[in-house]
Amino acid sequence: MKSNDREAILARVNAALAPLPERARLPEFDTEIAVLRQVLANRDPLTVFAERLQRVNGLAVTDVPALVARLRADKWLRGYCDPVLWPKLAPHFGPDFQVETTYDRTRVDDYTFGITRAAGGIAELGTIILKDESTSRRLAALTPWVHVAVFPRSALFTDLPQAIASLGSDPNIIWCTGPSKTADVEGILIEGVHGPGQQIALILD
Repeated sequence: MKSNDREAILARVNAALAPLPERARLPEFDTEIAVLRQVLANRDPLTVFAERLQRVNGLAVTDVPALVARLRADKWLRGYCDPVLWPKLAPHFGPDFQVETTYDRTRVDDYTFGITRAAGGIAELGTIILKDESTSRRLAALTPWVHVAVFPRSALFTDLPQAIASLGSDPNIIWCTGPSKTADVEGILIEGVHGPGQQIALILD
């Protein structure tokens, strides 16, 4: 291939990858249909979120000692923590833990857990929202066996329409409803194949 051809091809690729001058509008939808009114009526969103997350084999905790106890009980002692979160969490972790605040992508198998910030949660679904703008390392949220998503209670949305309205302009948003799952082989549900096998939400005031 001539260098001129190579440059022409790369120029076309770069042009295709360039940000669009105007983003497409989000589709309109009927919010009355989307919301599970009976489930949410007169109930604490945090309680609903914890119940829904538990139904898909996830766990919600509201204090750091409870998180540390769970990690220690299952011997998940080596991991990564978002450097923004670590000063607040560090006092609760004992010397038996090895926690790094820099994620080394060449050592993905060394981390049993990853603690990252989340953009919020959705009570009606038990879903955790991850955004590029608030996730320190995407690999830390997707490759360790245990992912701990941390967000404030103020970022717990009651329903899907409320969550969608908060998304903003982040180009990459991940919706996590429990651990990673697949049923591609023989229709048998297996967890932890394409991502974390344990999903924990740490909701703090």
